[in-house]
Amino acid sequence: MRIAIDEQMKFGETSISDIKFDARCRDELPQLLMGLQSLYCNEKLRLKIFDTLQELIPENISLTTGRKGMNLWRIFVLGCVRLCCGTNYDKLHDMANWHGQLRQMLGHSIWDLEKKYALSTLKDNLSLFTPEVLDKISQIAVEHGHEVFNKKTDEILKGSCDSFALETNVHYPTDISLLWDAVRKIITLTMMLCKGFNISEWRQGKLNLKNVKECFRHAQQAKRSTSKKEEVKKAKEQLVINAHTLYVNLAQGFIDKARQTLKTLPSSDIVVHCKVQQIEEYCNDAELLIDQIKRRVVNGETIPQHEKIYSIFECHTEWISKGKAGVPVELGVRVCIVKDQYGFLLHHRVMENETDEKITVSIVEETQKRFPDFKSCSFDKGFHSKPNQEDLSKILDYVILPRKGKLSVASKEIENEEMFKEARKKHSAVESSINALENHGLDRCPDRGIKGFKRYTALAVVARNIQIIGAKLQQKELKKLQRKSKKLQVAA
Repeated sequence: MRIAIDEQMKFGETSISDIKFDARCRDELPQLLMGLQSLYCNEKLRLKIFDTLQELIPENISLTTGRKGMNLWRIFVLGCVRLCCGTNYDKLHDMANWHGQLRQMLGHSIWDLEKKYALSTLKDNLSLFTPEVLDKISQIAVEHGHEVFNKKTDEILKGSCDSFALETNVHYPTDISLLWDAVRKIITLTMMLCKGFNISEWRQGKLNLKNVKECFRHAQQAKRSTSKKEEVKKAKEQLVINAHTLYVNLAQGFIDKARQTLKTLPSSDIVVHCKVQQIEEYCNDAELLIDQIKRRVVNGETIPQHEKIYSIFECHTEWISKGKAGVPVELGVRVCIVKDQYGFLLHHRVMENETDEKITVSIVEETQKRFPDFKSCSFDKGFHSKPNQEDLSKILDYVILPRKGKLSVASKEIENEEMFKEARKKHSAVESSINALENHGLDRCPDRGIKGFKRYTALAVVARNIQIIGAKLQQKELKKLQRKSKKLQVAA
């Protein structure tokens, strides 16, 4: 049983519209809560958001019977707080239980002190979000934000588009360290399965892990010689090969042993079947890494980029080299955002195995579906291609897309126009939006899997848009207070 919010207020509960905030506070949390308050107090927007949140409820879940779960408004508020403040679940857990204003926004009364959230409750409920639902709520928030900023009905939206790398929660990948990850999981999971069936073959699992790690360390510390003498070089090279061969053979032995053990387990049990499949996947990853280690170390081959694995846990991780000073490589996935002149994020896209020039036209078309008055957009040179220039000119009134290489006479004339130059100067503002997202939690994604990655990104965009609304409302409130204080000073 799930509902959007408890409509009946309790004794001692403060209405969300009556929650007071400090207009002089510069922290991001009051700004976010003021933005949420603004959305909630607008009846049409509130109903739209609640209807959208209802999509999170599975079809087989009753809305009227059964155990009462956490209401959808509280899930949404806590999700926004997590990404706006860039907190982990432990800090969010403490805030949800002890932060006064946040608990008022969640609908708790002063007599509701005994109501506390468990850490597992927060994790389970916040994982219910989907990128599609969050994208719809973000659109509702942006439309309301334009009203707050007094956008004119005939005013076009001028956007800026850029991409950045959102890192996944992985360590630096080498083939031997990834093989250690795979073998570690194979031994640990197989040992746990055997313990449940009283199979004694893996009772020395901890010792096995210690032996594999020792071989991994030897292979890791074995370095090729920089000596000019060929004899020294060959001897050192042979030591490197021997250390890697010993490590690989030991890993292969445990893989074969695990597969033999899995054949003896009952396949009718669904739980056991799922765990067996998981171990099989780790075995396949380990064998692929063993093959690559042999090819690289023993045969001296160079492994092609498309064959490399960067994480056995976060398989969507990509090797991103954007040529930034001091940051030669980032491990994650690219995310593209479209920002308007008011600072709102109109649209975003997680770029799985995509580059900037491949998504240029599609992301503009998707943004226009959400906001038909989106008529102008600026890009950097990474988005340029001849087809992109032609296609964008058909769907946008103003295209600010610098060309690569030597410019023709016609291209020079276009890029020397005042409007083009002015838009290029303002394009750097999108970097401010990217920096704000990274400072509020979108520098590294702690959630697992590509689904968690997309959910985390979409939630960050929603939280940022709502915070911008709250910041604007806070500025208006602060100006009111300043005018009042001036009147009092004059009267005195």
